[in-house]
Amino acid sequence: MTATYTAKDITVLEGLEAVRRRPGMYIGGVGSAGLHHLVWEVLDNAVDEAMNGFADQISVRLHADGTSVTVADNGRGIPVDRHPKTGKPAIQVILTTLHAGSKFDSEQGVYKTAGGLHGVGASVVNALAKELIATVKRDGATWQMKFKAGRPAGRLKKIAATRGTGSTIYFHPDPTIFPKTEFDPKLIAERLEITSFLHKGVTVRFQDQLSKTEQVFSHDEGLGDYLRRILLDRAARPTHPEPFYLEKEGFGAGGRLQLIVQWTESTDEHLRSYVNGIPTVSGGTHESGLRLAMGKAIRNYIETHKLLPRGLAIASEDIREGICGVMSLFLAEPLFQGQTKDRLNNPEIQGQMDGLVRPALEQWLNYNSSVAETIVARIILAARARAASRAASQQVTRKSATSGRLNLPGKLSDCTSTGSASSELFIVEGDSAGGSAKQARDRAHQAVLPLRGKVLNVESATLAKVLANKELSTIVTALGCGIGQQFEPGKLRYQRVILLMDADSDGHHITTLLLTFIYRHLPELIRDGNIYLAQPPLYRIDIGSKTFWAQSDAERDRITGQHAGRSKAEITRFKGLGEMMPKTLWETTLNPKTRQLLRVRIADGLETDRVISELMGRDPAPRFSFIMEHADQAQELDV
Repeated sequence: MTATYTAKDITVLEGLEAVRRRPGMYIGGVGSAGLHHLVWEVLDNAVDEAMNGFADQISVRLHADGTSVTVADNGRGIPVDRHPKTGKPAIQVILTTLHAGSKFDSEQGVYKTAGGLHGVGASVVNALAKELIATVKRDGATWQMKFKAGRPAGRLKKIAATRGTGSTIYFHPDPTIFPKTEFDPKLIAERLEITSFLHKGVTVRFQDQLSKTEQVFSHDEGLGDYLRRILLDRAARPTHPEPFYLEKEGFGAGGRLQLIVQWTESTDEHLRSYVNGIPTVSGGTHESGLRLAMGKAIRNYIETHKLLPRGLAIASEDIREGICGVMSLFLAEPLFQGQTKDRLNNPEIQGQMDGLVRPALEQWLNYNSSVAETIVARIILAARARAASRAASQQVTRKSATSGRLNLPGKLSDCTSTGSASSELFIVEGDSAGGSAKQARDRAHQAVLPLRGKVLNVESATLAKVLANKELSTIVTALGCGIGQQFEPGKLRYQRVILLMDADSDGHHITTLLLTFIYRHLPELIRDGNIYLAQPPLYRIDIGSKTFWAQSDAERDRITGQHAGRSKAEITRFKGLGEMMPKTLWETTLNPKTRQLLRVRIADGLETDRVISELMGRDPAPRFSFIMEHADQAQELDV
């Protein structure tokens, strides 16, 4: 029997209901990143006032409950007069209507540059808040309006006469939308300090009422102070004393560029970019333009001064190895990718960056010849090391970068649709779990590769040692895309690479080792969104005729608490994936329609690099400090 499909089956969501139904479309998800994105949206509005010269004070208060935040600025204040089209107060329109704001038309002159250009930030925060209170000082009075779940909870009120101007937004995220509503004070403080680096002359205060502390951030040297902070945090020794600095007003159509770059003795490239104060962690046309310009400038200098040794080829990665820098761009009309604004898509910016940075860097190199020769020597050293690494890699595993089926590892149970958009590789802990996964999988689209024991910790290992490790070389062979200098993303045999380990501490450890390997040697797979973590259950809970699955002790306790007194709960704890029946493993973990997957992303490259270096490196002191600092959280060890 075929179900009918008519006009009455079409659901039309009014107002902000679409945001509450599908929050991930607007904030990227309801996890920690999405929760904190609410703070960033409100903060961006305050920063917009500062970057346009209307405010010099921003304050953020994390309240004692740890789940509510107030953001305030001394800017012009949100308008409270009646909107000519709707007849409602402008503040109500801004906070309850998607795509409503003053930043769409740059010709109006209200904002020359702004981070919030989609007109959805404030209204999205309001929609996802249990309560939001907007307080505005302007026109000689203080005005206030309250909202609940995106809807007005009363009229706009004039509550007092006052001097000065500014906006204050208090909001409490809705716990029915966010599984956890506790904010991270450290994360907020770091974001606020970065804001003070990017906006010279702006004082940013952070009041943490949880710990009863207050921090004040103000950096008169801006990006110079920021670069010194990054070098210190990364323990990166500069190759030359003074960095290359470039500042240009009128960049693009009335924008502004600030850039500071320094080569270091580190072996990786670390560039942090911002557009209108918003971190573009996924890069974009401004970063590609910068890399293009730097490559041209360095090559021109080397060729002009005949500094290239005979028989040695300089690659782009050799030029960028060890670079540490910060780029801050202000544009009137930035084209961000999505509401989370983590990538810049303006096509014209790449050429403009090249046209501005290349001649400026060439001139700087020619005026600072001793510094330039030091940088070139460092680049030549990187090129020689790359050539040696490639030779060692080819000697250890000549067949690892092939995608041919004849060279695939014997314990890989492949799927028939490799290379398609639906192909998946499950990397599984142990032969027992691998056997269950092989029986449970969809053979057309899902491949299974079992590992034997814990893999090598690659943090302090050479590439040759990594490729000599049987389990890791097996993974590289199965992926088919190569590794290191031989990495070719087009040869990746699977659209999704899913780490499937037991839901216990041992499984978490193996997952951490694999993520360290991927982050250090196959980081492109993370940046391209190919790496996922499976979420197998740790408990099966039968209550009456219903079955529930829990991935942790806390989730088990929540489920049993919600159904307390109804029926006796029968709880089964899985010792490992190998204990699960194939049908159970399919329903809970493998079936695309019912499973949960976590995509691995790098939200903060600096913090990710620091954490992996400290917790996976040779020096045990940072690990000991971490364990002692978080010992109170280890209520029960699963050993």
